[in-house]
Amino acid sequence: MAPPQAVVIVDPLSTGCSLALEAASRGYSVIALWDGDLPQEVMFHTPASAKSLHYHAVVHERATVEETAAAVLAAAGNLGLAACIAGAEPGVSLADALSQELGLRTNGISAARRNKWCQQESVRSAGLRAVRQACGSQWCDLRAFVEAEPMPIIVKPAEGAGSDGVRLCRSPKEAEAHVRLLAKRPHIFGLQNKEVLCQEFLRGREYVVDHVSRDGEHKTMMVWVYDKRPANGAEFVEHGMLPVNPGSAVASKVIHYARAVLDALGIRNGPSHGEVIMTQTGPCLVEMNCRTHGGDGAWLPLARALTGGYTQVDATMDAFLDEEAFQQLPEVPPNPLRASGLNVELVSFKEGLVKATPGLVSTGPTSRSSSAQRRPLRWRAPCVCRLRQDTQDGVFRVPRAGVRGGVDAQANG
Repeated sequence: MAPPQAVVIVDPLSTGCSLALEAASRGYSVIALWDGDLPQEVMFHTPASAKSLHYHAVVHERATVEETAAAVLAAAGNLGLAACIAGAEPGVSLADALSQELGLRTNGISAARRNKWCQQESVRSAGLRAVRQACGSQWCDLRAFVEAEPMPIIVKPAEGAGSDGVRLCRSPKEAEAHVRLLAKRPHIFGLQNKEVLCQEFLRGREYVVDHVSRDGEHKTMMVWVYDKRPANGAEFVEHGMLPVNPGSAVASKVIHYARAVLDALGIRNGPSHGEVIMTQTGPCLVEMNCRTHGGDGAWLPLARALTGGYTQVDATMDAFLDEEAFQQLPEVPPNPLRASGLNVELVSFKEGLVKATPGLVSTGPTSRSSSAQRRPLRWRAPCVCRLRQDTQDGVFRVPRAGVRGGVDAQANG
């Protein structure tokens, strides 16, 4: 009988909580490791499905990776360490560094995993299509690029997530204003934006390509296409996403391109969440997020139905903990998909305090005769929360819980 082991989840937020639940369901103890820069209030961003999750230990990042490794080992006690996995975007760099320090399955250390400017330049160096761009901490670093680039352009944080702070700017003056706003404003995880990106505007539909990798073998978990429309003064608000037939020509192209990007970035192990625009000249990277698809994992039941039984979350645990199970996973989802459905974002056109959600309990999947035809909606647990529309950057936020709002995420979000 194998000795008991623990899995370290770095920043178990959003779908990272689902990773922790999956590890616990397999009999592993779970150690939560929090990035030292993460604000305290962000640590409470826990999906309703994970409220009962109990951690073996909670550790906070120390001054050095060596000290952090020592703290994790001390917290594990007699437990062996089986894996160290990023639970959310802020934890990617720490998870890479710590897994390498502990001698666990790792991707090693690279700035291109977190910094989107470095990411695009690595992709370009590999001979793949990448966006024209400039990166800087202040307007003077970006002015020359903006004035030379055809309008409109995209302005966004260099280390953001969830399309936070992404804006389509139609003039240099508008771009300057948004650069200055981002330079003094924290991003979605409460951390200060250190650098801002200005990028060419990519025209085309935006696809999501989710993978799980082990030793450089990439397996496609799902391909989605975003449904983005004008709302709340922003031009590209996410209203949902639809699954894409993995046997289609467009799926084949974005999968091939996304896997080449993973190789270019040295992502050989673990989950990835890629966003790609299909332009007139072919696919181009928006960004590759080196962690699971976010959204609190609300898409997981739909994804499991579409594949006929597996998701990116349990495949991630297979990649780290069960090689045989990983090898049994198909290279791409089944064609045709095993069910039908879509992920719906409930976009609010008002702001205020949500005190109750009457009718929410009775509203759910449609009651058609075939379960394969049902279209489950993306609901979250009722709560009291304040809704606020930020008209300055087109981002609509809902603190901690409630309805997920729209985001000005256009092409490069």
